[in-house]
Amino acid sequence: MKNKLSTFLHELILYDYILFGAVFVLFILFLLLAILNRKKVGFSLLLLLVSFLILVLGPSIGYIQMHAILFKNTLTLTNQKKLTFTEAVVVKGTLLNGSKRDFKSCTITASAVKMVGNPVKDYIFKWKPFMHARILEENIAQGELREFKIIVEPFTYSKKYTILLGAKCR
Repeated sequence: MKNKLSTFLHELILYDYILFGAVFVLFILFLLLAILNRKKVGFSLLLLLVSFLILVLGPSIGYIQMHAILFKNTLTLTNQKKLTFTEAVVVKGTLLNGSKRDFKSCTITASAVKMVGNPVKDYIFKWKPFMHARILEENIAQGELREFKIIVEPFTYSKKYTILLGAKCR
């Protein structure tokens, strides 16, 4: 846990600090407005609730949305093949840098997920993949299309499955 927290803090960029500062300023502003309007109890409680919602939800939702915009990328699965003589699956795809900045690094993850044909169970299984494989691609210029290949091994699952791709770029 300590390692994950220090890694998160180390990877923060200037925009993250601006976001966290703006959220804190909005929290203080709504808190002061609630105190100034203390004679209107209902309105004051609403402002107090909004201020704490901003404090709790603002940083996480803002961080996720801001990074989705700043580090926009598009992953395409071009081919997946289960090897016959080896317990492995080869996943080929492309990564397109769709942002207005160059990526220093991208961690591309291929996850194998069970498929049973039931839409509810298939949706639940998306959140709990049974296999992961990751690769690191570095120095991707803006607008560049990079091909990659990931080998998921040891892959012993014999029933129906699907491969999901994800990328976290910096």
